Amino acid sequence: MTATPESESARLMRVATWASVATASFLIVIKLVAWGATGSMAVLSTLIDSVLDAAASVVNLLAVRHALQPADREHRFGHGKAEPLAGLGQAAFIAGSGLFLVIEATQRIAHPEPIERGWLGIGVMIVSIILTMLLVRFQRQVVARTDSVAIGADSLHYAGDVLINLSVIVSLGLAMTLGWHFADPIFAVAIAAYLVWNAWAIAQDSLNLLMDREFSDEDRKRIEAVCLAHPKVRSIHDLRTRSSGQQRFIQLHLELDAEISLRDAHDISDEVERDIREAFPHAEVIIHEDPAGLREGHREFE
Repeated sequence: MTATPESESARLMRVATWASVATASFLIVIKLVAWGATGSMAVLSTLIDSVLDAAASVVNLLAVRHALQPADREHRFGHGKAEPLAGLGQAAFIAGSGLFLVIEATQRIAHPEPIERGWLGIGVMIVSIILTMLLVRFQRQVVARTDSVAIGADSLHYAGDVLINLSVIVSLGLAMTLGWHFADPIFAVAIAAYLVWNAWAIAQDSLNLLMDREFSDEDRKRIEAVCLAHPKVRSIHDLRTRSSGQQRFIQLHLELDAEISLRDAHDISDEVERDIREAFPHAEVIIHEDPAGLREGHREFE
């Protein structure tokens, strides 16, 4: 992740949340018109998806606004957990919409209906794809610079919307050219399955953050390598990591020569902490100095 000043990160995250809300709101309007004109279940599915996008984006907007508040007396570690909480809300919205869509599509399979003015629906889907791709591109740029969990989840969902809109174009085309009216509700069921799968992925990521899951093995090895790169560090142990929104927390025990002074140990720790912060921007690092070889009975995990 490219290091970005916190004030700039906050601005980018706010702009990204407002862009999501604006895009979803516009898509709701044009898809509502398309569904009214075509009566297509596939168009209805993507309309429902856009309604949920708007709801999830509003939740994200509020969550990001709360998460960006600085730490205070009651929340010494900040408010970053608001982001994964918003992610769980998104997952619930998305899963619920998928189940509703399955019920509606099942009824249409039993009682198929012809598609009217399908070209209007296809035109609306093309506009939706273009706008969604532009939004996803911007969101990914923001995530690359801020590492925001909430915006990352939003981007994942909108990226899936591109596939959903493409599938709607295919279903409308089959119904219009070949008379395969059953393709419309079948594609709607497939979209519902994708929505539920997407909800599960978002829920897993959110729960990992809420449960203080450790950094990946790759990141933990990076931290260890940064520490051991200092010529006066003998070893490290009891490395613990977690994330809360943008904020990352890293704590470890640094093993140093037992004969050096407290001042020297403090200076070495400051240098190691600086190096870790360069590798992991916005991280809060806590280092405890130990004489080399002393493990103090701490429990180690593989």
